[in-house]
Amino acid sequence: MNPIWLSIYVLIWPVLVAGVLFVISRAFLAEWREAREEGRDII
Repeated sequence: MNPIWLSIYVLIWPVLVAGVLFVISRAFLAEWREAREEGRDII
């Protein structure tokens, strides 16, 4: 396997994980704000 492709393959995982973490965090914060505005617990 070409070292460049191997490097890209290895380096893409942190980008994917960061993207998923960003989406989950954004959704959690939106739910938290909505719950706080409605005066209810998030759990």
